[in-house]
Amino acid sequence: MRMQLIRHATLWLDYAGTTFLVDPMFSDQGANPPIMNSDNERRNPLVPLPDELDAWLAPDAVIVTHLHPDHWDTAAIQALSKSSTIVCQPGNSEAIRTAGFADVTEVAESFTFQGITIHRTDGQHGTGEIGQLMGQVSGFVFQVDGEPTLYIAGDTIWCDDVQNTLDAYKPDHTVVNAGGARFVVGDAITMDAEDVIQVVQYAPYTRVIAVHMDSINHCHATRDVLRAELAEHDLLEKVAIPGDGEWVLGS
Repeated sequence: MRMQLIRHATLWLDYAGTTFLVDPMFSDQGANPPIMNSDNERRNPLVPLPDELDAWLAPDAVIVTHLHPDHWDTAAIQALSKSSTIVCQPGNSEAIRTAGFADVTEVAESFTFQGITIHRTDGQHGTGEIGQLMGQVSGFVFQVDGEPTLYIAGDTIWCDDVQNTLDAYKPDHTVVNAGGARFVVGDAITMDAEDVIQVVQYAPYTRVIAVHMDSINHCHATRDVLRAELAEHDLLEKVAIPGDGEWVLGS
């Protein structure tokens, strides 16, 4: 298994010889306005892609955890071949097909692709009314004989859904969307440093990989913030915090 953080939540995964592009956001630096109801006016994405776009345009399948534009943006829709295989959560296929993609599979529970079992998992994209307004989000667990089990949690805070997934699959590696994204009111809608620490302490058997930082203007828990908090709890060695373009698994 090999995995590269491209930028934000966008991953390139080579799993059992099959390649997956996860949550593609390909917009140029500063191409998009600030997130609505955020506390600053920085344009998004905050940073450029780490390499030429062509490097990531021919995966065997694209995994879309949900349709928020920092996970499935216009630039990706335009750049990817309309013959691409797209895997998504229930309720998202119509929008993806409307964008011109014909090979779209909604996963309610599990799906097998080129011998790999892909389980869809639930998450909680915030708390209270804001969490409800953010809508359904999903994660995905990858399993096949001879490879480590990988859990990509998606846009979720630490919650029962994440705990239940860890209990059910005992993943060897867990990718969490950190950054503590939030609006001017309400709690964080993705994991902040405290949530990442909860994952590490609850599931010490899994190698945590924290992404989704330093790229979008409403994500305030930066890589440096996360490192400092982990160091305070003597947990820095338990979490990989890759930079954009870095291979965090394999090379």
